[in-house]
Amino acid sequence: MYKFDAGKVQIGISGCLLGQGVRFDGGHKRSDFCTGELARLVDFVPVCPEMAIGLGSPRPSIRLVQRDADILAITSRGRDVSEPLRDYGRQQAGQLGHLSGYILCAKSPSCGMERVRVYHASGGGSEKSGVGVYAAELMRGQPLLPVEEDGRLNDPLIRENFITRVYAYHDWQSLVRQGITPASLIAFHSRYKYLLLAHHRSGYQQLGQLLADLSAEPEQKAEHYIAGLMAALAHRANRNNHTNVLQHLQGYFKRQLNSRQRQELAHTIHQYQDGLLPLLAPITLLRHYLAEHPNEYLQRQVYLNPHPETLRLRYGI
Repeated sequence: MYKFDAGKVQIGISGCLLGQGVRFDGGHKRSDFCTGELARLVDFVPVCPEMAIGLGSPRPSIRLVQRDADILAITSRGRDVSEPLRDYGRQQAGQLGHLSGYILCAKSPSCGMERVRVYHASGGGSEKSGVGVYAAELMRGQPLLPVEEDGRLNDPLIRENFITRVYAYHDWQSLVRQGITPASLIAFHSRYKYLLLAHHRSGYQQLGQLLADLSAEPEQKAEHYIAGLMAALAHRANRNNHTNVLQHLQGYFKRQLNSRQRQELAHTIHQYQDGLLPLLAPITLLRHYLAEHPNEYLQRQVYLNPHPETLRLRYGI
């Protein structure tokens, strides 16, 4: 069965989500998921951009303000801290290439990933249309990095998708450290076949076409490959796609299983398709049959083990 790289995953995180008292009021926004289940498996790199630029805690609160074509970060005392936050975001983006993911504090004018409230300079209302100033520079400078907000991680589908992307990106970083060759790139893609099919079939096909001829410009194609992989995995896998993949995997056991076992596997997959069982049920049965009837190609498939089981991410999808 596919196993993760021995190196521990490193994830950047807004410091307040780890319980650090770095918010404007001296408080925090401790995330139970991050400080509990996830902390046992990853090394966090906590960052508070507002503290980093010297604002301290407690401090005047910040809001995003629309002034003509610009969106600025303005403190309650009228100080414009947009450029210091942008500069720090660019600096961090250039220094955090070792990270495999990043968890941002939702709604924050510095760290919010989306739907941050933007106020009109005239005082005439606001819209939830902004991106935190620091977060925008971080995501611009590290476009492949899986990024999520703490609030969105309460959704089991979003949580599973984010963690899947984190471990896939970590896997790629391990490959880069070892040195990418045409053969290792093909092998990497082969391992991700069924995970890609579950997330984005056309993405899988496009990446296969990209790797069809690696005799020229293999390094450039490797860059295009990882960009395509992360874009494909950003599409959340749905029940129909998972069912299609499960049925493909089922086909490998037609000759090894007896009639009762084949019916049991088909029934379990159909129950998952109808929403009566979680994804873990057919996956567990497939792993059981794979242990009894080893298949080297299937045993390499990341789909069967995309992230640590202790996170229990496939219990609710």
